[in-house]
Amino acid sequence: MMAVSDLPALNAFLNGLAGVLLVMGVVNVKRGNVELHRKFMLSAFGVSVLFLISYTTYHFNQIATPFTGEGAVRYVYFFILITHIILAAALLPLVIITLRRGLKDHRPAHRKIARWTFPIWLYVSVTGVAVYLMLYQFYPSAP
Repeated sequence: MMAVSDLPALNAFLNGLAGVLLVMGVVNVKRGNVELHRKFMLSAFGVSVLFLISYTTYHFNQIATPFTGEGAVRYVYFFILITHIILAAALLPLVIITLRRGLKDHRPAHRKIARWTFPIWLYVSVTGVAVYLMLYQFYPSAP
C-alpha cells in the first residue's frame, strides 16, 4: 500500500506522463491522425485528473515541505513554483473548454484555444516534475 509520503513521487510521475501524452497527441494530430490524437489527449486528461486527486490527498494530509536550497537556486525554484501555480490555476478551465470543443468536433474553435492550452499544459507538467526534483531530490529537507 502506498503511504501519503510516497505521493509526491507519484505526482511527479503523473505530471511527466501527462507531458509525454500531450506531446504524443500533438505529434499525431500534426500527422493527421485525429483519432490517435484524441486518445492521447483524453489519456493526458485522465492522468491529470489522477494527479489532481493524488495532489489534493497529499496536501490535505501533509504539512508543506520547505525548500532548503540557498542562493540563486532559491530564486529559480520560487520563479518556477510561482509560475507553475498561476498557470496550473488557469489551466483547468482551458483544458475543459479545449476538450469540449474537440469532442464536439468544433475544429476551428478547438484549434484556436488549443494553441494556448497545449503550451501552458506542457509547461505545468514539466515544471511540476522540476518542482518535485528540486524539493525532494536535489534539496531535500532533513528527515
